[in-house]
Amino acid sequence: MAFELTSPDPDVKTGKPMTKAQEYKDSVARGKIFLPRWNGKNVPAGTRSFAVTVYDPDAPTGSGFWHWVVYNIPATATGLPAGAVIKEALPAGAKQGRNDFGEHNFSGACPPVGDRPHHYIFTVHALKVDKINVPEDASGALVGFNIIANRIGLAKLTTTYSR
Repeated sequence: MAFELTSPDPDVKTGKPMTKAQEYKDSVARGKIFLPRWNGKNVPAGTRSFAVTVYDPDAPTGSGFWHWVVYNIPATATGLPAGAVIKEALPAGAKQGRNDFGEHNFSGACPPVGDRPHHYIFTVHALKVDKINVPEDASGALVGFNIIANRIGLAKLTTTYSR
């Protein structure tokens, strides 16, 4: 079996639209937050930590949009716990980077009203380092650079959303 990212939420499936519960509102999704799970049995050998990112390549910015960046997740983790969108609920040592809303949380889907469906790429990155050392206010791009430089494997789940 391959290293894979799955959804325990029946409303979040690869290639399927997310529900309004995943939409951005007042700094977070409306309440029912999708939390990724990954297969702990097939993690790449040498994994010392994980990072999770949520990216919308269809955002009309010229560079896409980072909705969530979590890093320094312990190698023993097999997913993120309920409430992980807030700092206090993250696994010990894990940190949330600044998303493109300027917030340190999962911001939820927010494509422009009437735009074509946007793709939301949930990715878990297996890393060869225990932790990434970046400033607390590091951009998604800076954290992403460090993730890619230390990545030894990844698993993705891509869903869509439109308003």
